[in-house]
Amino acid sequence: MIDISIEAIAAGIFAVALAHTFAAKQFERLSRRFPRHAGLFHLLGEVEIVFGFWAMVLIVLMALSSGGSQALQYAESRNYTEPLFVFVVMVIAASKPVLATVMSLVNAIARLLPVQTSLATAWLGLAAVPLLGSLVTEPAAMTIAALMLAPQIFRPHVPEGLKYLALGVLFVNVSIGGTLTSYAAPPVLMVASTWQWDSAFMFANFGWKAAVAVLVNATVAIVLLRNHLRPALPGNEDLSSTERVPLPVVLVHLVLLAAVVLLAHHPVAFLGLFLLFLGFTQAYDRHQSPLIIKEALLVGFFLAGLVVLGGMQQWWLQPIVSGLQPLALFIGAVGLTAITDNAALTYLGSLIADIPEQSKYMLVAGAVAGGGLTVIANAPNPAGVALLKRGFADETVGAAGLLLGALGPTAVAIAAFMLL
Repeated sequence: MIDISIEAIAAGIFAVALAHTFAAKQFERLSRRFPRHAGLFHLLGEVEIVFGFWAMVLIVLMALSSGGSQALQYAESRNYTEPLFVFVVMVIAASKPVLATVMSLVNAIARLLPVQTSLATAWLGLAAVPLLGSLVTEPAAMTIAALMLAPQIFRPHVPEGLKYLALGVLFVNVSIGGTLTSYAAPPVLMVASTWQWDSAFMFANFGWKAAVAVLVNATVAIVLLRNHLRPALPGNEDLSSTERVPLPVVLVHLVLLAAVVLLAHHPVAFLGLFLLFLGFTQAYDRHQSPLIIKEALLVGFFLAGLVVLGGMQQWWLQPIVSGLQPLALFIGAVGLTAITDNAALTYLGSLIADIPEQSKYMLVAGAVAGGGLTVIANAPNPAGVALLKRGFADETVGAAGLLLGALGPTAVAIAAFMLL
């Protein structure tokens, strides 16, 4: 049993970690101002480091106050399946054969649309790929979309405000775009079994509304970005061509990705497949691009830290969730998602006995609608930050900028879930 004083300390550390995410950009600036300690400031300026770092602080404080065995027992009692899965699926989804296949399909579709190809490819990256997340899971969709959009939108010469708008649209669209099925979005997965929500139920009650919001958000973003999009470049054409990658190699990568998605809740199985994937990429390294191991590890570290810190916030979160009426619960879920992982929020809701059907809908709708407001709001968001931050000033994503950029797309998602 965890002592209440430890829970209070954990809540304080969680608040400090949240403040740290908003201050991450300032640490990057301090690294240039004080070059002697640039390494330390740069480390503290990495958004992906924040929650892992403060989770380690929490475990040390628990060891000092309650003993090392209790601290280790708590750390080992957490479920790290999601951080491990996100790490694995990021690396596989970002591999050259997978990305080249998706890019070739996107370019083929873009050429059929009655608009400029650069506009069509960017629109598909913000609309079609997030909706694809309902099949391949949201982390895979985020990885693919981020790598597709980086050379077109997230470049130094694009105005910062428009980049934050595009980032907000991407994060919101991925968060709601996974609701067409019952297994792809983490906040839906937390309640689907308990509440007996299958994919047919999700599409009828959430999916089609989410699709409308995704299309509106992507269209508005592309209209605003139309004068800043980079046309298709030869380098991008090379990436999207599958001629350089033999078909058997492409098929092996796609099969391994599909198997990992199907076994997403069985870490022993998907980690075994990941080791097989690493061996295969070494055997056929001439058909590979460098794997994003570092970026994926940082994201996994971030999410694992969130699991450790978030596991001790139930004492104050659950009373709030259980005490709200349906409409207030929707608004509260949107707001609470901004300061805690939306999957953790819906999980707490699943523990409430005899929760009304309307409250179930409001809780999940609010949790996914608010999934783009901050980097911690939805599990795939750290992956997007890790892959796109180099396109922003100081090579960091500011929490305030992301919040402002996501407000408009979040409002569209709220309207879709409440009015349609």
